[in-house]
Amino acid sequence: MSFRLAFLLCACVALPTLSQARMSDVSCDDSARMTETLKEVWGAERQGMGLRDPETMLEIWVTSHNGEWLIVQSYANGTSCIVAMGAHWEGSRANPA
Repeated sequence: MSFRLAFLLCACVALPTLSQARMSDVSCDDSARMTETLKEVWGAERQGMGLRDPETMLEIWVTSHNGEWLIVQSYANGTSCIVAMGAHWEGSRANPA
């Protein structure tokens, strides 16, 4: 019983720290400025997009010269945030249903 209590206490102390670390990696800006930066500075092209909910759009941006990719979450209020990024993008050739 004391092990479970100690584990729960440690988890409660660690969770706010983990959550703050993830949020510090998110980069947000005005949607128009974010789009311009992705195109002009990064040389990225939007490869796909879809609604997450009625006020949120997810977009996948890929750079053609090195295969780096970004997932941008755009909000109805005109703000966009880079929420994930990576390398070695491989697009699929099949059309979605």
